[in-house]
Order: sequence, then C-alpha cells, then structure tokens
Amino acid sequence: MSKSTRTLGLITAPGYPNDIAKTLKKELPDLLSYYVHEDCQWQIEYVEDALTGSTDKSLEVLGKTIEKKLEEDWEFAICLTDLPLFKGKKPIVAEAYKEEHVALISLPGIGSARMLKRIRESILQLTNEMYYGSSEADREKAEQRLQDKDDDQHKELKNKSSKRLVGKRAFERFAPLQRETPDDDESNIDVRFTVKSRFIGALRVLSGMVRANRPWEMFPAFMKVVIIAFTTGSYALVFPTLWQLSNNYGIWRMAMLSIVSILAMVGWIILAHRLWEKKPDDGSGYLSRLYNMATVLTLFITVSMYYVLLFLLFSVAVIVIIPFGMLESQLSGATGFINYFYIAWTVTSIAIIIGALGSALEDESVVLSSTYGYRQRQRYKQIKESEEEKKEAEEEKKEAAEEKKEAAQQKKNAEEEKD
Repeated sequence: MSKSTRTLGLITAPGYPNDIAKTLKKELPDLLSYYVHEDCQWQIEYVEDALTGSTDKSLEVLGKTIEKKLEEDWEFAICLTDLPLFKGKKPIVAEAYKEEHVALISLPGIGSARMLKRIRESILQLTNEMYYGSSEADREKAEQRLQDKDDDQHKELKNKSSKRLVGKRAFERFAPLQRETPDDDESNIDVRFTVKSRFIGALRVLSGMVRANRPWEMFPAFMKVVIIAFTTGSYALVFPTLWQLSNNYGIWRMAMLSIVSILAMVGWIILAHRLWEKKPDDGSGYLSRLYNMATVLTLFITVSMYYVLLFLLFSVAVIVIIPFGMLESQLSGATGFINYFYIAWTVTSIAIIIGALGSALEDESVVLSSTYGYRQRQRYKQIKESEEEKKEAEEEKKEAAEEKKEAAQQKKNAEEEKD
C-alpha cells in the first residue's frame, strides 16, 4: 500500500531564515515520519516571502501564512520570521492554528544557543500539534504514539515531552518556555509558547537577534579599516613615547582603553551609517530599543574580532620592529618580553581611535543588511515595489480587456452595418 504524500511548506523571511530552510529541507522528512506519522511520505517545500518578515504582529504573520499556504496548495505551513514577536511584553516563541494547519516560529525567541537544533525540534512539535491537536487528550494520544515505538531511532525525540516545544536542556532551565492556550478572543490560536520571565525573555530575544544578525559576516567589510589602522599603528611603533606609555599603564587602564576604543568604533559606525532607530511616532519605543541594542551588540562583537586580529598583527610587528636592547634603554625598571605584549595591546587601542575612526568601511551594504531596521526598510520597499507591479499588471489586464471589448463591439457594429 502506497503512502499518502503530505506537504509541509516553510515560509521564510529573506536572509538567515531562508538559509535555515535550505538546511532543514533534507532533514525533516525522516524526522516528521518518526515524530508525527510514519504512514505519510513527507515532502518539504520552502519559499521566501518578505511579507512574513515585515510585521511584528503574530496574527498578521499567521494570516499571511494562511494565504501563502492556499496559494501553494500545501497541507501544512510554518513561517520562520526573524522578527521578535510579543504578547504584551512577553516574547512569543511559536504559535499554531490547527484548523488552518499553520504555525509560526520567531527565531529571536529561540535564542542563540544551538539555534538550528531548536528550530528543527520546534518545527516537529508544531507539525505534531497541527496534526493531532493541542488539547490534553490530543497531547496524550501523541505521547502514547511515541512511547509505543519499539525502535532505537531518534531517542532524543522519543524522550521529548509531547507538550514541549524543544527538548529539556540546561538553557531551557535558565529561560523556561511556557505553554499557553489563548483566550476565546484569539480563536485562531490553539497553542502559544512564550518565555516565562519577561527579563530573561528579553535577554533571550536579544541574543537571538544578535545571532540572526550574524556579526561574523560583517568582518570582511572591515578589511580596509584593518589596513589603515595597522599602517597607522606600525608608524607609531617607532616612537619610544608609545613604549613608555605602555610601561606606565596598569592592567585596568589598558582594559579601559580597549573598551573605550571598541565603543568609539561602534559609535562611529552607527553615526556614520545612520543605524540608530528613532522612536516611532506612536510612542511605543520598546521594539526600536531592542533593535538598537541588537545593533550595538552585533557591532561590538564584530569590532572585538577586528580588535583581536589587529592585536595579533601588532604582536608580530613589535618583535620585528623594536630591538630588545633599544627597548631596555628606553624603559625604566625591569624589562622583559612581557613589554612587547603591553606595547602591542596599547598600540592596538590607539590605532583604532586615531587611525580607523575616519576611514570608510569596505562594503557598507554588508553592515547595513546586518541590522534589523535596515532589513525592515528594505522589505517594506520590496513589498511596495511588488504591490506597484501587481497594480500595474492589473491595470494592463483591465486595459487589455477594455480593448478586447471595444474591438468586439466594433466588429459587431461592422456586421450590423453590413447587414
């Protein structure tokens, strides 16, 4: 007896969510057969749609997911959005609507640790909820089905509770998820998973947003800055004043200088490329504050990576450029190779402040696309262009219909005149 085919469609916002869908497409069919129903042959499809990543209201995301599901003729659909979603100020991690077989996952709510694995488990759980239902009886039925399996495959799924969105791990104990059955006024939501603590939830969402920004992908844009900073710092190394400064700096002053230099670079990038999100006119600035915090943390990580690279380069440069005998003659007190370490540390901080703050990044678009505000503006622009193209197509179709109608009328008139 041939198995029936069921299609699960993944709708992703452009960028990182789309990359995740590509990875999951090969893994999910076998896992869905195990965790949901083995008598089905599961087929995974995914599409990229800016509409599902352009709103921070979960009901609107689900509504657009339903439209896309009907358009693509899928049995089930799950939207992966990189936007943080909230119920009040409680972060929404996932929601499911059984009647329409649609669900959503907010990637920032998943957090930053083992993100791909948590997303995979969330998709399996939400599909299970849509297939069997979210009531207590439905969950018991789904749990019993798993426990009745007598094979040793996917043990981590068999041990997973049928009511949990993801498996139980140390991170989940620190930031536990809460399963909710929404009120009657939200009749199109059967189950919702939120972060129990608002404070921990905000930290979880913020870490997830930074992870979605992928700070490591910005690093190549700093190559021009690295070259200018290294050139400036190498020139400064020939002056004994820098050696003496490093010899007189304490460890706390050195650390403070590092932090100040990194923050100065972060501030310059935000100001130079207008990355700071303004508070909206409606006065609800919570989301814009999250966007700004995510931008600052993303850039801080990237600049810190750039700082470490410069430090390694200067560590080699000081040994090559400064003879040890000359170093001893210029410094008071005991002198050793540790002084090379302090000189490299000092010149790294100074090179960033003096040599790099006025320089331009190699590729501005890379930095811009790694911030939420810019991505949102690009999506709104894409949606507007799409709507304009659709409107133009409808107008052209209408004009063609009118021309056809007019031609038919002219033909009819000509036939009447002939008669």
